[in-house]
Amino acid sequence: MIVSVVRLRKKTKLPQYQHNGDSCVDLINAGGDVVFKPFERKIIPTSIKVEVPSGYELQIRPRSGLALKKGITVLNTPGTVDSSYRGEVCVILHNASDKTVKIKFGERIAQAALCKVEKIDWCEVKNLNKTKRNEGGFGSTGRY
Repeated sequence: MIVSVVRLRKKTKLPQYQHNGDSCVDLINAGGDVVFKPFERKIIPTSIKVEVPSGYELQIRPRSGLALKKGITVLNTPGTVDSSYRGEVCVILHNASDKTVKIKFGERIAQAALCKVEKIDWCEVKNLNKTKRNEGGFGSTGRY
């Protein structure tokens, strides 16, 4: 699917897939070198604007390697870029570790997936259909 994108800086890399079969493109840190103190969160610019097609959203997700190696994750995962938004795509990153972490300019910081979104038409009813699980919630299926 073709998606319109604007680079806010000429040298900004466009989001790209790293391998055939990848479901997400990588987003990069376009805000210069950033130092995160332990447990700190910051908004990181990507220097791109996108025109997400109507009926879709761009989901912003953590990169597994960054989370595992540095403890850096997307705080509001998945972040959502709505089809009506036209501002710069930014990522809320969080250092979940007890160590100071540096993210370099141009480093891959998150992944983005274009996802179809179905609109909800609510149908209010007095009762819901019964299921085997019914209202069993958190921890209801066992310890592990």
